[in-house]
Amino acid sequence: MATIHVLVVDGYIDDPAALGVPPYISPMIRSIAGAAMDAGADVTYLSIDHIRKGAEIPEADVSVVLSGNTVPGKYIRSMPMSLKELDKLFPKLKGWRLIGGSAADSDIAEKFDFVIKKDLAASLYDGMTGKEVDERFRNLDEWNRWMLLGADVVKQHQDYPYPLIAEIETYRGCHRYASGGCAYCIEPLKGKPLMRSPEDVLAEATKLRDNGIRNIRIGGQTCIISYGSTDRSDPPKPNVEAVRTLFYGLRDLGFDTIHVDNANPAVISTYPDESEEILKIITECCTPGNVLALGMESADINVIRENNLNSTPEMVLDAVRMINRIGGDRGKNGMPNLLPGLNLIAGLDGETAATYSQNKEFLSKLLDEGLMVRRINIRQVLPIRKEFNVKVNPNRFKKFKEEVRETIDHEMLKRIVPEGTVLKDVYMEIHDGNITFGRQLGSYPLLVGVPYRLELGKTYDIFITDWGMRSITGYEYGFDINNEPMTSVASLPGIGKKRAAKIVMERPFSEFEELSKVIDDVHVSENLKRFICIERGKE
Repeated sequence: MATIHVLVVDGYIDDPAALGVPPYISPMIRSIAGAAMDAGADVTYLSIDHIRKGAEIPEADVSVVLSGNTVPGKYIRSMPMSLKELDKLFPKLKGWRLIGGSAADSDIAEKFDFVIKKDLAASLYDGMTGKEVDERFRNLDEWNRWMLLGADVVKQHQDYPYPLIAEIETYRGCHRYASGGCAYCIEPLKGKPLMRSPEDVLAEATKLRDNGIRNIRIGGQTCIISYGSTDRSDPPKPNVEAVRTLFYGLRDLGFDTIHVDNANPAVISTYPDESEEILKIITECCTPGNVLALGMESADINVIRENNLNSTPEMVLDAVRMINRIGGDRGKNGMPNLLPGLNLIAGLDGETAATYSQNKEFLSKLLDEGLMVRRINIRQVLPIRKEFNVKVNPNRFKKFKEEVRETIDHEMLKRIVPEGTVLKDVYMEIHDGNITFGRQLGSYPLLVGVPYRLELGKTYDIFITDWGMRSITGYEYGFDINNEPMTSVASLPGIGKKRAAKIVMERPFSEFEELSKVIDDVHVSENLKRFICIERGKE
């Protein structure tokens, strides 16, 4: 019997439950590859970036496309496949053609033989094993089997082995399924949580590590604090031992980066003792810069009631305080160990003009208390599960978002990375004119702009000097004043073109006092002294 060839096209997904835009590779695309292998096929993986760079579309018996972003973000090096790209790709696909992800809701998807809304891996497997291609979710045995089989596909990703980050899922569904959960979220519709055991998650992590993966994110779950819990209360009582087994096991595997995903603030507030123990475990086992995204959605109690949301503002405040207390110390890469993030959604039922004021008041309270929040995600609700009665006032939404960025985010950045902080291993990704932008690896890494050109694809330690609303500015720590080009020297704080020309004419310098005389400004000189290197390797 001839071998079946399956082409898996990764158009990237960006969903609340999965990150798949580079440097991430999603668990969904790996499960699709694993399901095809389980059915006896050979698999070729192509990302949309491979295709953008001219990769040929190979012959295949089955072609599978996963793509779509339900929570669009601002991307740096890449972005999910556009509908225009999907339309152009379609005629080149051979054999059966299946599509999944939010792109399956597009008009172009109707051209495919099979449009899958639930679980593309499960539907693919059924079709390849002689069953009807229908909508269903995978069972636990299939889930674990496919993640092991599909782990090898990471080697075909363009970011392999560095800076690729593999996301690993721990469970499906929501503990609040009985009440219907939050009105905007589809996760409760998947039923009670289907938990992967710590042993199964660790088996996948081990297989990924053996395939060269150094960076992982434990994502996909609605609440990592609730991992392993079988309690049917709302909110559920945490299972500390399950979390301990999982994260101690992950720590012992020796990854360079371990970050996590969502947390329900109501769980943290309702079960402070168990939650504190879990937060300590996560802080101990994960790498700094870690962010727990808290599903607040709104500080308006009427909106909370009408949409059956997770938490009250008081619960969120409890969670933010606890995470700051346990995870706020600075780690070895320059970032705090563990910080909260907040999600705010506009357009939910019950929203009024007063909702925006209440949200702003809550954020201001965090600022006044001296608390830190790593990122505040503000978006409009998407009618994925239902239509909402509120029409978002675009001017009000825009004004609120701008106010938060200017008055809250900017101040939070100054707290998270004060002037003089050295962020280690910032991976440089793009040039924008003479500015080089880079990020540390992780869930919600700070965007760092360096006002001169550095080599892309390399990591640098960056000394932080300034803050914007969503990004920060810094300079290479150990800036080599004797060898950097004049354009780089001119970009230094307080230097400019005239002083840079003078510095270049007078160098090399053997000690800082010589440089200080050329600069002829004590304040500028002392500022630069903190990160300039006179002799290479000597700071």
